[in-house]
Amino acid sequence: MESPGESRNHKARRRESKNVAAPAPIAQSAVGHAVRPRLLALDVRSIPNLLTLGRVAVIPFFVWLVDKPTPARGLWACLLFSVAAMSDMVDGYLARRLNAVTILGKFLDPLADKLIVMSAVVWLCPMGRIPAWAVVLLLGRELAITGLRSVAASEGVVIGAGSGGKMKTALQMIGIVALVLGYPYHLTYFGFDLGIVDLARVGRGLVYLSLVFSFLSAAEYVQLFKSTGERHSPHRDVSA
Repeated sequence: MESPGESRNHKARRRESKNVAAPAPIAQSAVGHAVRPRLLALDVRSIPNLLTLGRVAVIPFFVWLVDKPTPARGLWACLLFSVAAMSDMVDGYLARRLNAVTILGKFLDPLADKLIVMSAVVWLCPMGRIPAWAVVLLLGRELAITGLRSVAASEGVVIGAGSGGKMKTALQMIGIVALVLGYPYHLTYFGFDLGIVDLARVGRGLVYLSLVFSFLSAAEYVQLFKSTGERHSPHRDVSA
């Protein structure tokens, strides 16, 4: 049985512990808000994301080279575009190898790809190297699929790039490189003389072929999205 003095000391200790513990949730909340910008800054400084941002940074230089076409400027623009295209494969590999896959990277990587492709075809169109209808179809498909992927993501459906989409991207990149060069060249292939090859025509053919794969993969994606939506199965991986 406690004496009156021990009871008073016990109550005082309880009041003291409550007073000390009370500010803890406020401090935790403040720390949580402070950590988010720091984590975002760390994501930006990761090597894969720096490479992705580098692809965006070269777009003004690429456009400047393409704006006044000459064979020399076309060669430099082609090299710049090729390095940017190869960096797309490198940053994905590094992100997986270094375990540096981030939400920021998932957002920036496809955005950078679309920006550099869109800037290329839009600038090449008034030069007569690619017709306007092909540019409209290409950009319309990309914007439509991006919008549908956003809707799918909001429903918990993850859309991955399938073989058709990857073939489309490869043909687009090679076609744009040929369009940027855009002049007839005397070419040889493993000792075989190919004669004078108009790279602008080759590039247009590859872009037209990429449009076929674009809409085939888009139709497949829409069908998968429809069937997945009807089943209401969240977090299902589908390919387009």
